[in-house]
This record gives sequence, C-alpha cells and structure tokens, in this order.
Amino acid sequence: MVWLGLGGLAVSAFTSATILPGNSELALSAFLYKWPEWLWPALLVATVANTAGSITSLWLGRLAPRKALPPRLAGWFQRFGPAVLVLSWLPVIGDAIPLAAGWLRLPWWSSILWLTLGKAARYLALAWGVLLLSS
Repeated sequence: MVWLGLGGLAVSAFTSATILPGNSELALSAFLYKWPEWLWPALLVATVANTAGSITSLWLGRLAPRKALPPRLAGWFQRFGPAVLVLSWLPVIGDAIPLAAGWLRLPWWSSILWLTLGKAARYLALAWGVLLLSS
C-alpha cells in the first residue's frame, strides 16, 4: 500500500509543478501522516517528481518563440539569473517562473540545480511541520 501512496505522491508532485491541477503539499502531508517512517523516500519522490514537472515547463518555455518580456520582469530575471528558480515553489507565480526561464534561455543545468534546491527546501519545511504537528 505504501508504494501506491508514493506513486500517488509522485503524480501529484509532478502535476503540481505544471499548469495541470495538483496539490502535492496535501499529498505529502497525508502520506507522512499515514507513514511517518517513510519520511526520506517521500521527500525524495516529491522533490524529484516536482522538479521533473518544472523541468517540463522549462523545456516548454524554450520551445516558445521569443518575445520581449515586460521590462520589470526581464530585469528581475537578468539580475538574479537562474537563482530566481528557487522561488518556483511559490503559489500562483511559481508555475510561470520555469516557463519564463526557459523562454529566456537561462542556462539549463544551473536552472535545474536552483529548481531542485527550492523544491527540496519547501518539502523539507512542510514535512518538518507535519511531523511536528502529528507527534
């Protein structure tokens, strides 16, 4: 049964990082409430799947024809570079950040690194909160 839970978590985490609906925070919280001893595998699955969803958006952004971004947004990306992708976990704007980064052709590997760091930090903080509240 735990494997089905991890599979559901992976699907939810992947779709949550794309324009498809998903709620990986709820899925991870429910999983850890049921199986707290599976903390590290759950964090790994959620982080990898959510990062993969954002990489998909990054790739799709690279396929889009280039157009000028609004000056404020373009300046933000130019100032912070791929490090801005650490914020891709944010609600509402988070799904658009990888798309914009791909569209701007930010460096591929450093973009993936920053995406992964942001996703891992979010899930680690969430898991810590869930386990703290449930004990």
